[in-house]
Amino acid sequence: MRVGFIGTGNIGTPMATNILKAGFDLVVHDIHKEKTDSLTAEGAQWADSVKDLAAECDIICTCLPGPAEMEPVTLGPGGILEGAREGSVYIDHTTNAPLLARKVHAAFAEKGVAMLDAPVSGGVEGATIRDLLLMAGGDEAVFERCRPVLEAMGERVKYTGGIGTGCICKLMHNTAVFTADMAMNECWTLAIKSGVSPETIIDVFRQGAIGRMSNLWFRLPDTYFRGDFNARFALRTANKDLHLGEDLAEAFEVPMPLAQVCREIYEQAMERGWEEKDSSIVLTLQEERSGVQVRLLD
Repeated sequence: MRVGFIGTGNIGTPMATNILKAGFDLVVHDIHKEKTDSLTAEGAQWADSVKDLAAECDIICTCLPGPAEMEPVTLGPGGILEGAREGSVYIDHTTNAPLLARKVHAAFAEKGVAMLDAPVSGGVEGATIRDLLLMAGGDEAVFERCRPVLEAMGERVKYTGGIGTGCICKLMHNTAVFTADMAMNECWTLAIKSGVSPETIIDVFRQGAIGRMSNLWFRLPDTYFRGDFNARFALRTANKDLHLGEDLAEAFEVPMPLAQVCREIYEQAMERGWEEKDSSIVLTLQEERSGVQVRLLD
């Protein structure tokens, strides 16, 4: 099986290197040819164009900065679609727009070329040592066909559903990470300004429930994910804590916009008469607004 890889930047290069290490024939291309030097030195073949690479390969991978780069590489003149053979597979590792992934998938399907969207989580360090999670959306049979190549790049490979779902999972994961970072930083700045050392508050976060991810692994699976709101930690108590935090922020003049939004939503839940329910019941307000439920099957 011959694999093509387009986009040999900081993450793409170690991913492609691991494909080589797994014993696959590899063809590479990048707009900056010198970025493929380490790969060609290890035995990869250089392709003069995206179209040429696609014509030579059974599986074509891209790892590009974003949608603005991915769309012309796939659908533009001299792009992958022009060169790809019927029966080949295109795998996009770009953190991409899900609707664009679906558009490209439809165009490729007309030519008999399958597609997976398979963004990764783990960063440059993870890519280097194959400690990546690959989230792959598309036809499940195509996913299984490509599994050996995906597993060459990442220790954890997960099928996420139809085309575009890999990108949805990656975007929602990253959005949660960035939002949580900001929320924690609101609390860190307040803690430090009100008298706690940086070393102490960060260590408390690491050793406490948030650092041990106990909500995600234990508490929410027992409550919210099951729709069981018998109190483990009552909404009334959580609301009290949020008010005390807000009072402290006002006293030390530390802005906490995310915490304020959180407290306002908790007040809405209190107005429903849920004060003795588990505090995770507050999350059902978002379900009402979005028209979906988040529940895990037993």
